[in-house]
Amino acid sequence: MSTLDKREAGLLLSLFRVMTRIRVAEKHLAELFAAGAVPGFIHLSIGQEAVAAGVMAALGPADTLTTTHRGHGHVVARGIDLDHFFKEVMGRAGGICGGRGGSMHIADVSLGILGANGIVGAGIPIALGSAMAHRVRQTGGIAVAFFGDGALAEGALHETLNLAALWRLPLLLVCENNGWSEFSPSSKQFKGTLRGLAEAFGLAYTRADGNDALAVAAAATAAASHARSTGPALLECATCRVRGHFEGDPQKYRSSEEIAALATHDPIARAGALLTRSGESEATLAAIAAETEAAVAESIARAKADATPAFDAALADVYTGGSR
Repeated sequence: MSTLDKREAGLLLSLFRVMTRIRVAEKHLAELFAAGAVPGFIHLSIGQEAVAAGVMAALGPADTLTTTHRGHGHVVARGIDLDHFFKEVMGRAGGICGGRGGSMHIADVSLGILGANGIVGAGIPIALGSAMAHRVRQTGGIAVAFFGDGALAEGALHETLNLAALWRLPLLLVCENNGWSEFSPSSKQFKGTLRGLAEAFGLAYTRADGNDALAVAAAATAAASHARSTGPALLECATCRVRGHFEGDPQKYRSSEEIAALATHDPIARAGALLTRSGESEATLAAIAAETEAAVAESIARAKADATPAFDAALADVYTGGSR
């Protein structure tokens, strides 16, 4: 069985911390939702943490990103403040967007997070615009668009690929291919492949094991470098959606055998096993989990104690200056 050298082990330990932070945060979100403490729907990325952690490890402070309705992992991996995050998802006044966006519309421009989006594929052209801004402003940054395989048939994706290729923009498109388009296999929603789309538009394409954090980080680093120096790139990460399309989805459309096998693909368990084989102590990994649990619990307690937004502030920041 393979082991890691010192550099690889250090990187994987860092990725393990990020993945654990995402998993613990979402585990508690599921509990909060079940208790009625989270308004609206939430869509969890449990099982897909390696994609978020690996891609964020390849980005710099000048880079920007758009995410999806299943975007908690991306913003947590980017370093969003957990207090602001939980307050936002719980609809509290101290949330990063004042409690107005909730789970599906989290944004933090200070971190380059241009927003999650409840519309499938809608963040893709927003990232295209950000890539154009990077080019015009000569920031040296790239824009990253996360999307699922359920967006492969969206015209917004195809139009973005065309413009990004024509203008050779610094854009990295990351597809989290978990095999499902809401309640249907993605193969029944889209006839083509992402590799085929990349070939059609002449874009660089890489496919990575989305449950292997080191593999994602390596592929994302190469793809981000290409986007930064040469032009748009596509990264497809094959992963697994453990929970349903939304929290509370009974997943009756999946076989019991498939659901039972999901644990064998767990990216956190996989990373932990590789770390221990490479000499990391189980006590260190347990301490990371315990520290993360404590930090998340403290953030949730502060979120619960935060005020709910005042209704008369609902129109604030909608209009700028003067009267309507």
